[in-house]
Amino acid sequence: MKDGRNALLNMLGIAARAGAVLPGTERVREAARAEELYFVLVAADASDNSLDKLLPLLEKRGINHAVVLDRATLGGALGKAPLSALGITETKLASRVKELTENLKD
Repeated sequence: MKDGRNALLNMLGIAARAGAVLPGTERVREAARAEELYFVLVAADASDNSLDKLLPLLEKRGINHAVVLDRATLGGALGKAPLSALGITETKLASRVKELTENLKD
């Protein structure tokens, strides 16, 4: 579990350096509406308000997403303050991040 978590965090760092990450609920919502997202991570401890704004939109748009980790960990992976959500905007990186999140659940 710990190795899978570290692999996910490392991949998020790589995606961020590649410019393929949109941090924050509002940016993720905007990109979802513009159909510019391939995968979204939502913090397990995100506020009900953030979840209510984001999850129905992702489901309506058919954007794959996972509720994993916590706000501090998601933000820390990008060297930022705690984040409720982050979106991946590049297909191959999104595919790899999705695969790593699925491995966390095993």
